Amino acid sequence: MSPTDKPFFMPTPWHFNPADKPVPHPDAGQGFDTRALHTGWQHPLEDLQKFKTFVPPIVPSMTYPYERFDKIPYPVYGRTKTPTAALLEERLAALEGGEAALTAGSGSQALFNLIFTIARPGDNIVTSLNIFGEGYKQAATIFPERCHVEFRFVKNPADPKSWDAEIDAQTRLVWVETPSNPTLFVTDIAAVAQVAHARSVPLLVDNTTVTAALQRPLELGADIILLSITKFLAGNATVLGGAIVGPKALIEDVRWNTTEFVGAIMPPFDSWLTLQYLETLSMRMARHSATSRQVAEFLRRHPAVRHINHTDLPAHPQYALAQRQMSGAGGLMSFVVPGGIPGAARVIDSFRLVTHAVTFGTSRTICMHPPTITHEHMTPAERAAVGIDDGLIRLSVGLEDPADIIADLEQALHAG
Repeated sequence: MSPTDKPFFMPTPWHFNPADKPVPHPDAGQGFDTRALHTGWQHPLEDLQKFKTFVPPIVPSMTYPYERFDKIPYPVYGRTKTPTAALLEERLAALEGGEAALTAGSGSQALFNLIFTIARPGDNIVTSLNIFGEGYKQAATIFPERCHVEFRFVKNPADPKSWDAEIDAQTRLVWVETPSNPTLFVTDIAAVAQVAHARSVPLLVDNTTVTAALQRPLELGADIILLSITKFLAGNATVLGGAIVGPKALIEDVRWNTTEFVGAIMPPFDSWLTLQYLETLSMRMARHSATSRQVAEFLRRHPAVRHINHTDLPAHPQYALAQRQMSGAGGLMSFVVPGGIPGAARVIDSFRLVTHAVTFGTSRTICMHPPTITHEHMTPAERAAVGIDDGLIRLSVGLEDPADIIADLEQALHAG
């Protein structure tokens, strides 16, 4: 028997059919916290059943012995799957309510693997400028210049007709990030899904900023989920990872036709750490949401703040949509101070408690300046179109006492 006789080797490329009914994970009927604690280990995956432990084990091996010449093991090699990563994938799929999941070395890598799998030269992807910086770089230069895959940025992402106008026969994917990083633009998932499906195109939703604890895109019509595990899912800046969640046929297509050769899955130890962190995800996201709301109210009233982006404030342009689509705001927000880049620099350099670093979703409050770091590849006109002012500061509100975060903001704004 050759490897190609096995059904999991080089599967047929996935083709989206909007008439196909989504297949939820078998545990989707359980409560969110129950899934976060038990999926994949309550009834362990076959290759982990030999371990009778309370905590799932780390299986660090990158290769797996054949039982005999013609019986191929699965997992077979660490580029495609390891037992610990497989358990994490089961849990992520269950939390999102999807059929299957596949991890990657980062959220950016997960996006790359997905697009590289489903798009060919001459195809196009429809998205907006409300996407994370590394995703924009892939869309604006890497795929168009190196793979001849065009990315079309909708002119008015709040209008479903604007999305429809960019879709044609060569569109392979519609990609939405909501709420967006860093300006917290909220896209109507159900409306865009309806537009995409009418054109027989799948909808990808990046659910990184609020996670499945606060938003369920698949229930609103999305077909695929993109995740940066590095952010709130892990929650403390100790792991680097990403994932996609969706139909099993798509997941296995990406796994065996791209990841197998790229080899960028999450290592066993990072996968194991993430399993531990997911156990407290909903509690953490509730705390992030409650604290960020208090911080947002403080900033809203502060005379040194010109503008604030937070989905729980009634002044937010998509406030009503956010209230329908999400069960909480999460911990990400941003605000604009006067003075452009020098003004933002003075405030950031004055923080004593808040850390200035490149990430978000950490247990400690962290800030960053998008115009000069994550979104520096955008043109000034593109940044202006999505509200990335030179004085914009992205704030990822952590789990500290709210009063201490507010006090540090107060003194930094005064010093700035």
